Amino acid sequence: MKKTLFIVLFLSLMTVSPVVAQQYKYEVGPTLGMTGYLGDANNGNLFKHPSFTVGGQFRYNHNSRWAFKANLNYANIRGDSEKDETWYPDGANYKISASLIDLGLTAEFNFLNYGRGPAYKKYKPISPYMVAGVGFVFAICNGHNQASFTVPFGIGVKYKYKERLNLGFEFTMRKEFSDRIDGLSDLNGIKHSFAKNTDWYSFAQFSVTYEFGKRCIKCNYIE
Repeated sequence: MKKTLFIVLFLSLMTVSPVVAQQYKYEVGPTLGMTGYLGDANNGNLFKHPSFTVGGQFRYNHNSRWAFKANLNYANIRGDSEKDETWYPDGANYKISASLIDLGLTAEFNFLNYGRGPAYKKYKPISPYMVAGVGFVFAICNGHNQASFTVPFGIGVKYKYKERLNLGFEFTMRKEFSDRIDGLSDLNGIKHSFAKNTDWYSFAQFSVTYEFGKRCIKCNYIE
């Protein structure tokens, strides 16, 4: 009788206690990548004068579809109008190298149910996503300082390598609203409006993030 009760209890525990991957609310980690620039000193190929960016990010995972991220980057952008065969009045040529401190607050939407867990939840360990938000940039170029608001937007892909370790790649464009992060403006003598300035920059970044902050689990429902 006791043996029978033990077998029944064991089978019941196996039935109601499936293995569930732990879910975490937060991620943090470094980023590294390449920058591109479009502006008065480069109005052609975005990556004709590539440079670098390095930074870090903090992500809050609201659920398997939505996440919110803060990022801080240090970057460099370069351009040379002579090599781009851009002709300005009086035959002037412009070569720039600017240092940027970039801050962004963005929202991410995963196209797939991103994560790891029981099969019935249909999690996927890899998912493409789109990202958009608001930002701020402080630029130092040829001895001139300039601050501006930005609008970052782009696409990316994330891969859950292990339960708490994520790998990612993201490409974003950043529209800035001062037309002076390269220290140049209206070189053809034509005034641009606030919305039609010529300065853009981009980040192509790889990231590694580590998750922390366990979610509370009650009755197999992750809150």
